[in-house]
Amino acid sequence: MPPQSAARSGSMYRIALIGAISGLLFGFDTAVINGALLSLRAHFGLSEIQIEFAASSLLYGCLFGAMAAGTLADRYGRRSILRLSGVLFLLSAIFAATPHTIVEFLVARFVGGLGIGLGSTIAPLYLAEVSPKDKRGSIVTLNQTAIVVGILVAYCANWALSFTGAAAWRWMFGSASIPAIAFLVCLRFVPESPRWLMQQHRDFEAGAALRVIGGETHCQETLIEIKTRIAQEDPAPGWLRRMRRPLLLAVAIAALQQMTGINTVLYYGSLLFVSHGNSGSDQRAFAANVLLGLTNLVFTLIALCVMDRIGRRILLTGSAAIMLAALLLLVFEFLRPHANFALIVGSTMLYVGAFAIGLGPGAWVYIAEIFPTNIRGRAMSIATSVLWGSCILVSNSFLSLVRALSAGGAFAVYAGICAVAVVFFSQLPETRGRSLEEIEQSWRTSKT
Repeated sequence: MPPQSAARSGSMYRIALIGAISGLLFGFDTAVINGALLSLRAHFGLSEIQIEFAASSLLYGCLFGAMAAGTLADRYGRRSILRLSGVLFLLSAIFAATPHTIVEFLVARFVGGLGIGLGSTIAPLYLAEVSPKDKRGSIVTLNQTAIVVGILVAYCANWALSFTGAAAWRWMFGSASIPAIAFLVCLRFVPESPRWLMQQHRDFEAGAALRVIGGETHCQETLIEIKTRIAQEDPAPGWLRRMRRPLLLAVAIAALQQMTGINTVLYYGSLLFVSHGNSGSDQRAFAANVLLGLTNLVFTLIALCVMDRIGRRILLTGSAAIMLAALLLLVFEFLRPHANFALIVGSTMLYVGAFAIGLGPGAWVYIAEIFPTNIRGRAMSIATSVLWGSCILVSNSFLSLVRALSAGGAFAVYAGICAVAVVFFSQLPETRGRSLEEIEQSWRTSKT
């Protein structure tokens, strides 16, 4: 590769990596509650219902943040809203580490959820808009990779700090302030989305951003394509009706990603292994969580390599099928009179690995690439709001479902949803290797 091309490629990936730091904060903040719940429950004397609220208060913030993200991003720009999410992450880390009452803790986590809701909507959107079509899948997957790294860091921190005493949970939450500050600093060195700039008639700035991303040739080709497509976009009301098919697909994919139950493992893994998995000790359960985090990271890195080589439809369908098989193994083991801890952890690792290589990153990639520029923020906001609403439903109902049906029965429900997902994903239109403008045109020609 010529030195100039290598430099441009490096610039593109530097932009993508900085944008994906939002994912690291997302992953850490959502997963840190897993280990902190045990000492948090003892510190505040929480009931089972209060434990569910402690775990899900963040998610309510995620829902409201996602609902607002699209309108804010379309009005003020992608980078500005990512910066706002970083500020909310920082405030949440500080105040979640220093509450005097459980109410203060819940408010702090809600604020962090607002940051996650904004970041989880805008980061993949931003990455999709700055990526060339032949690298878009892998670059958007960097966001999911960062989420997984954040989850693993949270698990490792929980395990290490679990030996330090009753106040360990304060350090667990407070440590999130370090990447939040790094994120805010790094955002000063990335450009605004060129497609959003063109939508705002800021052509000169859009050209400068495209040159940084891919050089002069990429700039000229992409500017022409974006201008042509924006000229054809209809700014009139009624976009929900005109784009109903991609919107329904995005909403269904977002809901299925969560309804297959992945966050029951990420949020309640420690409690699950201690109460139903025959772990033998809290530290052994924490160590199992670290294994899950490593599995998540390894298979997400594999997804990073294959996302632009394998069709989105094949990847999503295969992922859901393997998750279904892993859940059936879990159901069988949980229904045995004496559950085997090693088999439960192994089945859970298979479940997490299958999610990480396909449904985890693939859902974000697909949702980020199927909408026109002028509605992408609002459409992604709707889909991401559905995703977080589904996450709240699963998280708030899991312990009650286990109590009513047993752990085996609860995971049998998620297995049934995985079976539905396999059928649904096998019918999706393929988007790999097509520019965002080509994908948009396909909806128009199909009269949807």
